[in-house]
Amino acid sequence: MKLLLLADANSIHTIRWLNALNEYGAKIVLFSFYEPDHRLYNNSNKFEFFTLKLSPNLRMRNDKQFSKLNYLKAVNRVKKIIRESRPDILHAHYASSYGLIGSLTKFHPFILSVWGADIFNFPEQSPLHKAIIKYNLSKADRILSTSVVMKSQTQKYTTKNIEVTPFGIDKNSFKAFKVNGIFSPKDIVIGTIKSLEQKYGIEFLVKAFHKIKNKYPDKSLKLLIVGIGSQEKYLKQLVNELGLEKDTTFTGFIKHNEIPKYHNMIDIFVSASIDDSESFGVAILEASACEKPVIVSNVGGLPEVVENGKTGIVVEPKSTSEIFEAISKLIDNPELAQKMGANGRMRVLEKYTWDYSVEKMISVYKSLVI
Repeated sequence: MKLLLLADANSIHTIRWLNALNEYGAKIVLFSFYEPDHRLYNNSNKFEFFTLKLSPNLRMRNDKQFSKLNYLKAVNRVKKIIRESRPDILHAHYASSYGLIGSLTKFHPFILSVWGADIFNFPEQSPLHKAIIKYNLSKADRILSTSVVMKSQTQKYTTKNIEVTPFGIDKNSFKAFKVNGIFSPKDIVIGTIKSLEQKYGIEFLVKAFHKIKNKYPDKSLKLLIVGIGSQEKYLKQLVNELGLEKDTTFTGFIKHNEIPKYHNMIDIFVSASIDDSESFGVAILEASACEKPVIVSNVGGLPEVVENGKTGIVVEPKSTSEIFEAISKLIDNPELAQKMGANGRMRVLEKYTWDYSVEKMISVYKSLVI
């Protein structure tokens, strides 16, 4: 089976699919707007990459400068790749940009995966944007969504059936284990693992941590922020203004295969996202798989991956006070925190394993080529 994927080469979700499909034995050709960052790949030589060689700063999901000419170039490039590579299936990940290019090639079978902002934000920009999404969905032979809430959002623009294919978790990599290094056993580590972007609401976690430090002056409390992004400078300034620099660690860029280690440094995981385009909580499930209690905001698909009161606590977005109260509850009730972590692991094993996700995706592919 030969697959042509249209997707962001530097998204960890794209990379996970590439690796899984390669292990299955599929031949992979990837078209991306950006050159792949080979630091993210252990085996990039196993895939054929094609790009338009755009700047990594030119992100399609936010870009208003991406011209019609560039789209035309992209469509022609992908048509040429199709002629030369002769794929069995064309699969576009992201319904707006890559979805438009895929639909304009007129190649079939054509699969379209919706990811988040492409279906929550893009169609709301104008009647034209809405028409583009409807057109792209109309051309797809199969439509896939990572969450139920995003499936419901997509149904506003199509009457076609939409299948839910969640991003599963590697249960063997993401599990509880002891980590030596940054923190001592007496430390209580509150942490998050996200891109440092405004929509992830990390500033509200920082402010809540400031309140926690004041409430528990005798406890050794630490804040761990894992990731990189455009808000890094602002968040570091905020940490300094609140006098938290001695108790806060910014890791910078971390390879995905090292993420389980950082989850296991954390005692309480917080995902404080503020945008409904946060369609599925992969990092939350990774934390649960590592037996960590989770605190998540009530946006997008995040509550979908948490059983409130059983595997974690759901709070309102932008609510420093609710994050503070949830953290306090878990600090005051370590047995509850431990139980939530154990329940979270069980839930991941029951509903969100990576093996299940891959099997489901392969079954979709097989149904189109056999």
